[in-house]
Amino acid sequence: MIRSSLRFLGTVLLVACGGGADSYDIVIRGGSMLDGTGAPARVTDVGIRGDMIARVGDLSEASATREIDATGLVVSPGFIDMHSHSDRTLLVDGRALSKVMQGVTTELVGESGSAAPVFEGSRGEDTDWTTFAEYFARLERQGMSVNVLSTVGSGALRAGVVGLNDVPATPAQLEEMKQHVEQAMLDGAFGLSSGLIYVPNKYASTEELIELAKVAARHGGFYTSHMRDEADELVAGVEEAVRIGREAGLPVHILHFKFSGTRSRMHHDVSPFRSAVAVVERARAEGLDVYADVYPYVASSSTLNLRLPEWTQEGGGSALAERLRDPEVRPGIRQEVAEHLAKGIPAGTPETVLLSRTRYEPHQQYQGMTIAQIADAMGVEGADAILELVEKSEGGAGAIYFGIREDDLEYALSLPWTSIGSDGSALAPEGELARSHPHPRSYGTFPRVIARYVRERGVLTLAEAVHKMTGLSASQLGLANRGTLARGMKADITVFDPGAIRDLATFEEPHQLSVGVEYLLVNGDLVLDEGAHTGSLPGRVIRRR
Repeated sequence: MIRSSLRFLGTVLLVACGGGADSYDIVIRGGSMLDGTGAPARVTDVGIRGDMIARVGDLSEASATREIDATGLVVSPGFIDMHSHSDRTLLVDGRALSKVMQGVTTELVGESGSAAPVFEGSRGEDTDWTTFAEYFARLERQGMSVNVLSTVGSGALRAGVVGLNDVPATPAQLEEMKQHVEQAMLDGAFGLSSGLIYVPNKYASTEELIELAKVAARHGGFYTSHMRDEADELVAGVEEAVRIGREAGLPVHILHFKFSGTRSRMHHDVSPFRSAVAVVERARAEGLDVYADVYPYVASSSTLNLRLPEWTQEGGGSALAERLRDPEVRPGIRQEVAEHLAKGIPAGTPETVLLSRTRYEPHQQYQGMTIAQIADAMGVEGADAILELVEKSEGGAGAIYFGIREDDLEYALSLPWTSIGSDGSALAPEGELARSHPHPRSYGTFPRVIARYVRERGVLTLAEAVHKMTGLSASQLGLANRGTLARGMKADITVFDPGAIRDLATFEEPHQLSVGVEYLLVNGDLVLDEGAHTGSLPGRVIRRR
């Protein structure tokens, strides 16, 4: 009797103080909840206190400071972008408009040329940090609407320690790079990344990457990679990534898993992409944690330099531009480029390559045009147009390549171990971030998965798609308190209209915000309210503990 009386008195006091079990900051009522596990939807309520989900269930008797009627809407965990390049754009505009309008609440950044460490001689005017600890502090000080976690890029390490030339790292240089990985992991980085088609990443041997990855492994990190080849040597690229994971002893995350090359067949008429999938699944069967992200487009995006011979790129963009200005060297480069264009390889013809950005202002009029169109405007051949664009931009021109097969893309999306990554940046349709002509994936990746590959083509169920965007991603990243809707989880929540959510960004008009996400909560704060940005910047840096 005494115990019962004490419990009753405690309940009265809690209610009187406004802290009762039925009092919440926000209650989302009557939504069709997909909890991120892949389980079917169920109509229920979600109660939020502070930055946490306090209860999932019938809250019809509960009170709240703010109530959201989610009748007819889907309530899901916030979407997690498994491959983002928002490292610096968030410092320009922390609202992350192009991402939050898609329902994204968390982004993984740091591929290849991560924001830190910063070495002497490579500090830009707006760079006031050298370590990840300082970079993370800058992000938090400035404010952002999304959560951010980062890997440390092998390209940043090699550029700062070894340089931009094709030389092996000395034992002393390797040790120095390992020390930088160690410090990055201590600062909260989630692992090691590489972009092995780019200078100077491509000059790192497999053995060098294994040694760097071992440091990340000691801290519980993972290895993530843009492989050396996503065309006819795709299988070899996957095999290298698997080897690094196996010998270093850590999970492997393959970035934008795809095949973009010739339509040749191999291994008894099995496509290169299917063969690459088989390599991953054999490794998984052996107990190695290998997974990948996918974006829902049949075009990739990278630098225009990739259409020049590999030998021309040693030393970086400035060295490449100098070679193009050399009258004795340029004709040979042009010949090689012309021969490649003449082969008719997908993503390697003037009609299948589109200029996305250039630092050379007179050429910005050509952004959004194909190389064939630019060549016509310049009155030259396609090879000459490419050389001119690369030279004038000092190797800083970007391009979109149309060379991915729809059947490979749909197969990749259907695999149970693939998550979703945009490979894009947090942009805005106005201001400084609207000056280039980006791939539409920066604005449309997540709604496009639902609109095209759930509603239209039936490649995934809605529950499967949400799982790939949330619970599966969180599990792969080791985020124990995000990615699902349950009591005690962080209140990162996306509320969207399942029939209206869709991407509007196109290759012709990429700066178009997606529609259909009605509410977005990041750490319990409303970032989107009835589809409009509130100006709130509640995002946090997530550090690996």
